[in-house]
Amino acid sequence: MRGISAVPSYVILQPTTLCNLDCAYCYLPARKFDRRMPVEVAAATAATVNAWAAERDRFSVVWHGGEPLAAGREHLAALMAPFNGVEHHIQTNATLIDDAWCDFFREHDVHIGLSVDGPEARTALRVDRAGREAYSRIVRGAEALRRHDIPFAALCVVSDPSAELARELYPYFRELGCYALGINIEEHEGVNDRSNAYAEAAVRGFWAELTAQWRTDRAIELRDVEFAIRYAGALLHGDADAILPRQMDPIPTIAHDGAVTLLSPELAGFSSPHYGDFATGNVLHQPLDEIVRRAGEAAWIGEYLRGVEACRAVCPYFGFCGGAHAANRYFEHGRFDGTVTEHCRNSKIHLMEGVLDHAAPQHRGDGR
Repeated sequence: MRGISAVPSYVILQPTTLCNLDCAYCYLPARKFDRRMPVEVAAATAATVNAWAAERDRFSVVWHGGEPLAAGREHLAALMAPFNGVEHHIQTNATLIDDAWCDFFREHDVHIGLSVDGPEARTALRVDRAGREAYSRIVRGAEALRRHDIPFAALCVVSDPSAELARELYPYFRELGCYALGINIEEHEGVNDRSNAYAEAAVRGFWAELTAQWRTDRAIELRDVEFAIRYAGALLHGDADAILPRQMDPIPTIAHDGAVTLLSPELAGFSSPHYGDFATGNVLHQPLDEIVRRAGEAAWIGEYLRGVEACRAVCPYFGFCGGAHAANRYFEHGRFDGTVTEHCRNSKIHLMEGVLDHAAPQHRGDGR
């Protein structure tokens, strides 16, 4: 995997900066302000996206953060209207979902990702601006989705990884009714300056036990674990190089005002004295495909690509990871050409080690 693809597999759009929650680990800088995306920004984005989608079997438009539903049904429908031939995805905290929103999801064929961190005690960091826990409202939203037979995936932020937690999470999400589960071990990025340096044994134990839970009952697609197993199997068969794409996905993130940030959505809305604004263009002034094609002209992206090559040279996990994410490098190291980050350790290295820790006793047991 070298360089940046000229055509992404999906784009992320921010319909509003506003979020009705104020989660302790949130990285977004402007979540208390209701800055809504004008329809002109969506239309300018769609001018390129529709052409990309016409050449692909599948192309996704992801509406993400603040809280997309805070934009309201009428405005969100207007933002979606210019797009053709795409899959619409919404990542939501679920607190605003009701019957009317479920009708909207059906009408617009929206794929839903729901954010919740497990049982009530484990979701305590998801609070509103008055400090009230949001769990009961999240559950009501999930109940509405089930009542309307709308499938949903779940995204879980883990702030205290341990084997004990893994034993709680898997049965919880099975009962919740999601068809897939993604795990984000908390990251130090954006305005979240909480430490994400966890003990290796705790993180490996979390991933090993989560793997064990899934192996016992594969009712849910466990994305992180399944990819690690797939990669390990490909490595054993000598074709691991085919797992990652040939080039990085540019992941264009279009902010409410049309500014485009590439590679890491978590950098959107940020700038630094050294690098300047991390946005590399604006769809109101340049076509999105041109912004993506000229990605390498940004100094910080060039530095990041040098960092990826440094990872390739020294890290035995590079084939599984493809290089540390740009935002994690910047927010952990203050620059883009470093190598290993705590995010690497928690969500790549210890993930693979945890999966293998689970596999090793089974191999010993059957004589292999």
